[in-house]
Amino acid sequence: MGAARACGQRAVLGVVARRHASLSHLQRPAPRGASRRSCQAPAEGRHLRAHQAGIARVRPDQISFLVADLDAVTGAFSFTGRFIARRLLADGRRVRTLTNHPKRPGAEGMDVEVAPLQFSNRDVVVESLRGVDVLYNTYWIRFPHSGLGFGDAVDNTRTLMSAAVEAGVRKVVHISVSNPSPDSPLDYYAGKARTEAVVRESGLAWAVVRPTLIFGEGDILINNIAWLLRRVPFFFVPGNGAYRVQPVAGEEVADIAVWAAEHDGITVDAAGPDILSYAELVDSVAIAIHHTRPIVFTPPAFTLLAGRAVGRFVKDVILTPQELEGLMQELLVSAEPPLGRKRLDDWLLRSSDTLGMSYASELDRHFR
Repeated sequence: MGAARACGQRAVLGVVARRHASLSHLQRPAPRGASRRSCQAPAEGRHLRAHQAGIARVRPDQISFLVADLDAVTGAFSFTGRFIARRLLADGRRVRTLTNHPKRPGAEGMDVEVAPLQFSNRDVVVESLRGVDVLYNTYWIRFPHSGLGFGDAVDNTRTLMSAAVEAGVRKVVHISVSNPSPDSPLDYYAGKARTEAVVRESGLAWAVVRPTLIFGEGDILINNIAWLLRRVPFFFVPGNGAYRVQPVAGEEVADIAVWAAEHDGITVDAAGPDILSYAELVDSVAIAIHHTRPIVFTPPAFTLLAGRAVGRFVKDVILTPQELEGLMQELLVSAEPPLGRKRLDDWLLRSSDTLGMSYASELDRHFR
């Protein structure tokens, strides 16, 4: 915490400087409790291993062994699924999405087949998966709502896997989350671990990809941080703000997922090169959009209370207690050498004119 806070005092100057730092230095995971700006010697060889993995250079001819040219993506019009669908289309694959939101904004520009995702009718799910070679599963819920809980989401995943087996799907690439654990007191992370077990026990060939904090077009968390920074005189950060996150670009999550389709029985983290404290993340967003604000460090309970107040105003759920606990436990940091190379700051600067101009609603996207 001390190292993070000492570096955090240089946040304003460090935001620009870290964009030009050595990539091999930034790719090393920082020790728990230290910011990625704490000037420790880089771990030699990690950059080389990430380079040798070839994650970002999978070509269509490298997946010629696939029997069919049709893949399925659950939620190809959603945040993570959209990156995967676009990557597959760019590789010349045909894509079918299983979705309950066929008219979601942004779907118009994607040339994909649309099939229903009706967990209440397994036969419909089977038919939706007929002819599919690889299923990229992004299905999950961020929080319980409208009578749907994490246990239900696990059961729905089980239905999806059994339907995939019956439909003749060859393989599933399952998108999970960093640091899931069946013993976690946080239902989100425990549920994610249970869905991984369902996938591994399905009888299908499988691979599991565990992203950290995904950023990119359609982002909710970082966009809404920017939305608040554009509108409030100061910004609440729960606790001391020194707990760390490790953002990863959505395009690189898709790259890793497509790469994982070539490898059976693997579990791999999808993490980017930057490890920074949450307070540094807020500073980075503020500087990129030219709306710097004083940071007020508050007790976590107060931040949740403020979040509920804003949530009532925008008719959405801003932050849940379990999300905050997972954030403060640094569950969005990978212990593996990062495979992603795209820098958060680069994306922030490219997106600065639009980031946070409008609020991104979780409930509108998934429950309305």
